[in-house]
Amino acid sequence: MPSRFTFAIPLIAALALVGCAGDGGGIQSQKMAAIKGRGTLNCGVDGKLPGFSFVGADGSYSGLDVDICKATAAAVLGDPAKVTYRDLSSSERFAALGSGEVDLLSRNTTMTLSRDAPGGNALAFAPTTFFDGQAVLVPASSGIKSLKDVAGKPICVETGTSTELNLADRMRELNATYTPLKFQSGDQTFAAYLQGRCVAVTSDRSQLAAKRTGFPNPAEHLLLPDMLSKEPLNPATINADPAWADAVRWVVYSLIQAEEMGITAANIDAKLAEAKANKNLAQLRRFLGVEGDLGKQLGLPADFVVKTVKAVGNYGEVFERNVGQGSPLKLERGVNQQWLKGGLMYSPPFL
Repeated sequence: MPSRFTFAIPLIAALALVGCAGDGGGIQSQKMAAIKGRGTLNCGVDGKLPGFSFVGADGSYSGLDVDICKATAAAVLGDPAKVTYRDLSSSERFAALGSGEVDLLSRNTTMTLSRDAPGGNALAFAPTTFFDGQAVLVPASSGIKSLKDVAGKPICVETGTSTELNLADRMRELNATYTPLKFQSGDQTFAAYLQGRCVAVTSDRSQLAAKRTGFPNPAEHLLLPDMLSKEPLNPATINADPAWADAVRWVVYSLIQAEEMGITAANIDAKLAEAKANKNLAQLRRFLGVEGDLGKQLGLPADFVVKTVKAVGNYGEVFERNVGQGSPLKLERGVNQQWLKGGLMYSPPFL
């Protein structure tokens, strides 16, 4: 028969994750309490990927992943500027999150079973912020038109990533031999490709498009039509603090729901005034924190949605500014469009 202490251990662990009420009241995680105590959110990013997380000449960070950091800081700390960014390589990112060096990983990371599972990396993934797929980039002058044409040739790939495994799986399906040239970082991988050490480089399609913008002659490089995998890119936290994971999850959902409701950074104040003036607008009032206790249930302020939208805009604004047609990447919305327009962006109800 189990000892009574067997039941006490998980209870103690659960209580350790519950802090005192913050500005938003209600349940607060141990991680959220630590963030509020230090006054800054430690966010792990790439830092070298245009459109997602990139450090400008003035030292400022920008990108879709960076905006998730800003939105989370706005919700928790009331200020999107209260973020300390940590540039992490693919091999460093999970250790940094697990050790507590970063509170949130917003670094073009694919959600997979082994990364999510307690027996794997034990991560807790927030909603997908970019639906991607692995692709291959080749010199336009190479004459290569599809992945089959790369058979028997060297391909540059970053090791320790799902990219490496996906490439091996796909070439196995094609019954094609190839020589993987493996590198420890993205910088090394793309440098080798530009030096001509391989005839192709593979990564997420968005990353290839982003890296190509920094090449000496971007037009000389062609993205093949082959899609090697599904790559849902998600922010992540540790799964040992479910209250913190929930807070981040609903911050991301707030950006998606705001777009669906037509709420933008430009009209958020007008929408808030409308919600306060009209008691019949139940959904809008709950969403913006005018009535109900949705924020309190997450340990966040009642108006956390207002803070996130004011900080970065809705999801559509985040996408367009960083990777869409208004950006150097000029990516189509595609499956990253709202569900009402045939895409996969969908938020559960704020009830």
